[in-house]
Amino acid sequence: MLKSFQSIVKIPELRRKLLFTLAILAVYRIGGHVPTPGIDSKALGEYFASAQNTLFGLYDMFVGGAFKKATIFALGIMPYISASIIFQLLGSVIPYFQKLQKEGEEGRKKITQYTRYATVLLAAMQSYGVSVFLVNLRSPSGVPVVPAPGWGFRLLTMITITSGTIFIMWLGEQITEHGIGNGISLIIFVGIIARLPNAIMVEVKQLMAGNRQIIPEVLLFVVMVLVVAAVVFITQGQRKIPVQYAKRVVGRKVYGGQSTHIPLRVNTAGVIPIIFAQAIMFLPSTIATFFQQSETIQNMAAYFSYQSPIYWFFYGLIIVFFTYFYTAVIFNPVDLADNMKKYGGFIPGIRPGKRTSDYIDNILTRITLPGAIFLAFIAVMPAMVIRFSDAAFGMSVSRSFSQFFGGTGLLIVVGVALDTLQQVESHLLMRHYDGFLKKGKLRGRR
Repeated sequence: MLKSFQSIVKIPELRRKLLFTLAILAVYRIGGHVPTPGIDSKALGEYFASAQNTLFGLYDMFVGGAFKKATIFALGIMPYISASIIFQLLGSVIPYFQKLQKEGEEGRKKITQYTRYATVLLAAMQSYGVSVFLVNLRSPSGVPVVPAPGWGFRLLTMITITSGTIFIMWLGEQITEHGIGNGISLIIFVGIIARLPNAIMVEVKQLMAGNRQIIPEVLLFVVMVLVVAAVVFITQGQRKIPVQYAKRVVGRKVYGGQSTHIPLRVNTAGVIPIIFAQAIMFLPSTIATFFQQSETIQNMAAYFSYQSPIYWFFYGLIIVFFTYFYTAVIFNPVDLADNMKKYGGFIPGIRPGKRTSDYIDNILTRITLPGAIFLAFIAVMPAMVIRFSDAAFGMSVSRSFSQFFGGTGLLIVVGVALDTLQQVESHLLMRHYDGFLKKGKLRGRR
């Protein structure tokens, strides 16, 4: 492993890419601490201390804590992610976007351009919503978050936060073009992983103060390592369908005749189902924050509290549903079968055309089920750790530390880390250096 890191330094191109990526990420983290003008940060911090289990807490996780501080990067890269998902969904229902998706590089450029325009529009709308939200916000002690509200504050907040989102989008594109890894994913990755040192320090202070015991802490650490290993295993899990291409004679050249495979991922949908499910499941607690005086709404929200088994059941059920739904949106067996037939490819023992698409769809449906169940389990894992650690060991694990036992954050961190490591691995092998894994466990290694 140490030799592989030394090899990175020896390759000028790779070293330059890594330093450029680190510099851009440093700029992003610095911007996450620049406050939006006109905010009482102390009153805002008091409010968000009581709003961790709401949609606001979920959003704040993706932007690395910038939302609860109301910084210029308060929206983070989420408007761009939302716009990308919207156009991906539109590509399955609107013929014009379907055509663009099939036009190759030129089609992707147009979709990217539309995504950027939609990002600006979404950021402007969301930043206006943030300004209205902040104006009406008060800390638990009754102090207004915005001392001088008005249209001047709203317009300034819209311009500031929208500009911050556009700047983050540009930073991500610079990393993708000149750095290493996917820039947008790395920005989300850094925002999530930035919470880890503080979460560890909280646990260490609790241990030093005598509120924690050594053995339970070691057991929790072992559980965390096992969960991360399981996430890596499922993320890398594939079902390979063999494909044979017939030989074609074009002029004096012979094309085809080789054998290959179609890699069907166990977790094709990635982390999107958990994000959708969290947004739905956090609605009751989010609504309850605006109706503190209503006993009926408060009682209903209690049934969907973060550590409630009812919450876990419906949360898991919605994740399974969205896993199948999103997999069906982004993976079309009919198009895959048509492309194989067009280029003379076939699955041994399966007739080309409809039977091939039915065969692929049947396999994808079967392998998606364990992936969906695993996603549901990983999603409720942090809440289970909080509840059962208190019951089994008499110790209450902090919410910030429990997030690294599963959930959206862990899936994103593992997925982005594997993707970035795969790109570094490719550079090392191209220059005839040993990679990080000599047995070739990374899917990108040949």
